[in-house]
Amino acid sequence: MKITAIIPTFNRVNYLPRAINSVKNQTYKLAEIIIIDDGSTDETEKTLSQISKIKVIKTKNKGVSHARNTGIKASKHEWIAFLDSDDIWMQRKMEQQVIFHKANPNILFSHTGERWLRDNRHVKYPKSLKKPSGECFLQNISTCKIATSSALIHKSIFEEVGYFNEELSVCEDYDLWLRVTNRYNIGLINKELITKFAGHKQLSSSIFAIDRYHIYSLKKFLNSRFSDEVRQEIIRKCNILIKGAKKHKNQEILEKYSKLLEEI
Repeated sequence: MKITAIIPTFNRVNYLPRAINSVKNQTYKLAEIIIIDDGSTDETEKTLSQISKIKVIKTKNKGVSHARNTGIKASKHEWIAFLDSDDIWMQRKMEQQVIFHKANPNILFSHTGERWLRDNRHVKYPKSLKKPSGECFLQNISTCKIATSSALIHKSIFEEVGYFNEELSVCEDYDLWLRVTNRYNIGLINKELITKFAGHKQLSSSIFAIDRYHIYSLKKFLNSRFSDEVRQEIIRKCNILIKGAKKHKNQEILEKYSKLLEEI
């Protein structure tokens, strides 16, 4: 299996070399490493110029979805692995996934467990985010349970379900995973094979009422084979948003999601 690693980055120069090294140090060597510099204004460009055996694509700042999609389209190989520039892979991460796919050639998507560190201390992983596998669309509708940095995907999946939605500033992974799990079974290597670091500024943590983005993606499946479950999840999320809107006196959200409740 020839695999391309895609690392999007924007002003993460303090973390980026660590991420790249975790790819280079894999026991299963990757065929290609592509870094998408999404218009960084720090020392990213200079730092990358000093690192060998990587391909760098510099773009205007158009967001992580555009960066990942640029990497996918530029890749030379059939398998794509993602890594966010503030995460790292464990040394045997790719090896474990390659073993899985060789044993299960009909599975075109796999992901792994993850661990969280905050100030070098392990953060307990919530049971509500239990990792899904198999036919698992319904397991994914409540929240995003697949870490993008753990995913290994055959490129044909993008040709079938589309790419990351560049209109979304957050939850672009949730949106894509719904499209994938609606059509494909997925594999799980149930080991902590990536590390995510908490404590620094992350985009998703600064977004207000994130269920708005979940509902946007879920509405596409109201006429699917899972329509009843999707409708119930949208109702649940609308009620959460309405409750929060009343508490914070946000009339715009209150009116929008009250109307949506009436419509569905």
